[in-house]
Amino acid sequence: MDLKLLLISTLLGVICYSSAQQEGNECLKANARSCGECIQVGAKCGWCTDPEFLKQGEATSTRCDELESLRKRECGSAKIENPRGSKRVLKNKAVTHRNKGAEKLRPEDITQIQPQKLTLSLRSGEPQAFNLKFKRAEDYPIDLYYLMDLSYSMKDDLENVKNLGTHLMLEMAKITSDFRIGFGSFVEKTVMPYISTTPAKLLNPCTGDQNCTSPFSYKNVLKLTNNGQKFNTLVGQQQISGNLDSPEGGFDAIMQVAVCGEDIGWRNVTRLLVFSTDAGFHFAGDGKLGGIVLPNDGKCHLENNMYTMSHYYDYPSIAHLVQKLSDNNIQTIFAVTEEFQPVYKELKNLIPKSAVGTLSANSSNVINLIIDAYNSLSSEVILENSKLPDGVTINYQSRCKNGVTGEGEMGRKCSNISIGDEVSFTISITANQCPKMGKSETIKIKPLGFTEEVEIVLNFICECDCHKDGIKNSEICHHGNGTYECGACRCNEGRIGRQCECSTNEVTSEDLDKNCRKDNGTDICSNNGDCVCGTCECKKRENPDERYSGKFCECDNFNCDRSNNKLCGGHGRCECRVCICDANWTGSACDCSLDTTTCLASNKQMCNGRGTCECGTCKCTDPKFQGPTCEICPTCPGVCPEHKECVQCRAFGTGEKKDTCEKECSYFNLIKVTDRDKMPQPGQAFPLMHCKERDANDCWFYYSYAVNNNTEKEVHVVETLDCPAGPDIIPIVAGVVAGIVLIGLALLLIWKLLMIIHDRREFAKFEKEKMNAKWDTQENPIYKSPINLFQNPNYGRKSAVL
Repeated sequence: MDLKLLLISTLLGVICYSSAQQEGNECLKANARSCGECIQVGAKCGWCTDPEFLKQGEATSTRCDELESLRKRECGSAKIENPRGSKRVLKNKAVTHRNKGAEKLRPEDITQIQPQKLTLSLRSGEPQAFNLKFKRAEDYPIDLYYLMDLSYSMKDDLENVKNLGTHLMLEMAKITSDFRIGFGSFVEKTVMPYISTTPAKLLNPCTGDQNCTSPFSYKNVLKLTNNGQKFNTLVGQQQISGNLDSPEGGFDAIMQVAVCGEDIGWRNVTRLLVFSTDAGFHFAGDGKLGGIVLPNDGKCHLENNMYTMSHYYDYPSIAHLVQKLSDNNIQTIFAVTEEFQPVYKELKNLIPKSAVGTLSANSSNVINLIIDAYNSLSSEVILENSKLPDGVTINYQSRCKNGVTGEGEMGRKCSNISIGDEVSFTISITANQCPKMGKSETIKIKPLGFTEEVEIVLNFICECDCHKDGIKNSEICHHGNGTYECGACRCNEGRIGRQCECSTNEVTSEDLDKNCRKDNGTDICSNNGDCVCGTCECKKRENPDERYSGKFCECDNFNCDRSNNKLCGGHGRCECRVCICDANWTGSACDCSLDTTTCLASNKQMCNGRGTCECGTCKCTDPKFQGPTCEICPTCPGVCPEHKECVQCRAFGTGEKKDTCEKECSYFNLIKVTDRDKMPQPGQAFPLMHCKERDANDCWFYYSYAVNNNTEKEVHVVETLDCPAGPDIIPIVAGVVAGIVLIGLALLLIWKLLMIIHDRREFAKFEKEKMNAKWDTQENPIYKSPINLFQNPNYGRKSAVL
């Protein structure tokens, strides 16, 4: 099992390594023929413009590599083309800080989004980010258009809506001082075969004695106004109509309200559309029932405030409505009865910035419904962008109230925003390719349901700065067969080669192949490259750090000697299969260090003066010495004990040699010092040994022994002894330990004696009880035999004769 796990781990490691190599190889793998092609590969690719950069056998595309690789190959930073993207803010008007009751501003003077315009210069693979700020302005103007279903089932609702204008104006005054209201109505297309079959029925579609108006598709009754009484008057003049099928033509009406801005009177403020009905809706394709096959064109067709093309164009699709509502910054409130709540909730999920409210049977709650829906819609901001150019991606990150953040699709929105709250977004735009012709593109970002937007001009970096200095038809490029730019030839069509020296028709001729065979051999380019125009262009390796080179691609930088499993020991570079070592290193694998600091002994002598330093390691010449710095001598007598008695007698007049001191101990010069810090320290040219010895009174003395450069022996000794302050604690400790041991032995003997006495008493008691027993072992009164006797009652009788 362990072996399997080991094999799997190894395999995964190889796969990950290979994957990393592949990822790191994108610059070389692109085979870029020019600087412009190179910088479009990715943000980490650069182009070396140094004319002397390429080695023999390397293709022009080798100039395109990762920045670090180019620097390692000694391409100076000044000669590396690596243009970077940038951003520039063109319009940055601050968001409006305004309180209700302050000086009234025109809608165009109120700013809720910042900045308003900027320019981004994009390089492929390099994102450019900017911050966008949104602040929900206080006392922001509101336009509300009430679109009502006037089919017969909405008769009682119409009565309540007739007084909606003034009541709604009063309620909305609590939110904004600039409010306008409009009214429109709808029923159904008049050409549908199931609406009516007779002219009389068409004039009055209601049954019985009910007086109804003729059915119509959509009517703009009242343009947006701040006169609530006028709203009440005009709505009060409206009549109910009729329809024979349940779904209504409301989508036709919504489309016209969205696209007929001038007729409706929309301003560049908050736009609300209240859609009130108690029925479902027709959508694209249903018009075929009346013979209408042309799809809705999404344009305004109002004449005298009536939709005139309902008989000509089909109903719009949901997607078409979503687009037009978004383009015109309209937020929709569906006020529908309980029965159709599920249908319109599904529709709400398809239409951004929309809400659904439950309308009572007679629309008596419509004002509260509108206020609640408005508060719900305005408390959420959702960013959307226009269509992106090919190859461009965008990413959002939100920073909302109370530290809430979001990324991805959730990064587009912030919720629970109150009036006056400020939120921000970080928007990152990345180009993965250059558009055709490299033209600038413009995109827009805006909050859904708001008219304000950010305009972003995208400029694409498709060429290097050195491109503009290119020399067309340069003589460098084989008599004008290419443009010399960025240190290399960009060949004209039909020409190839590093200097555009060949025509594409001459690439594979036998004469040219001869120039690619080393020593007239059979291998073309040493089997490590291709012969192009009589010149070897070496193959590229999967590992971007490994390269073939040479006139015949006979060289490489990865087949040199190794040490410790590292190419050139990790201390050099491989050139044409030979290690070129770094400073202070030598050897075929650069594994021999010329640094001698590792050979210094503690006395600062090279190998303790008893060996030679080779490749940073001591080789001891004195057979008695060993160790990394030749300081270990297992067979040598101790230096310190050897001189102890002489130092003791000469410095302190004590010791075993105090009587023969002058005779036996005059072989060194004695120098007394006041303390240990005054003793010589390692670092001088001659060997030095520090010693610490103890005399008969358990006092320590310190000295050093050395042989100076004049072969004179010197002893430096501290003139004061280091004696213990009190009696030696060792005998005391030994006495205490001995006493503890004796006490333990005595306690053990006492315990053993008590146990013997106890055992004897228990045995005597047992013997006495045994003698007093009244029965023998074989006459136990409770003993019961295990043998039972049974006898057959017919045993011994004669059998009966049958």
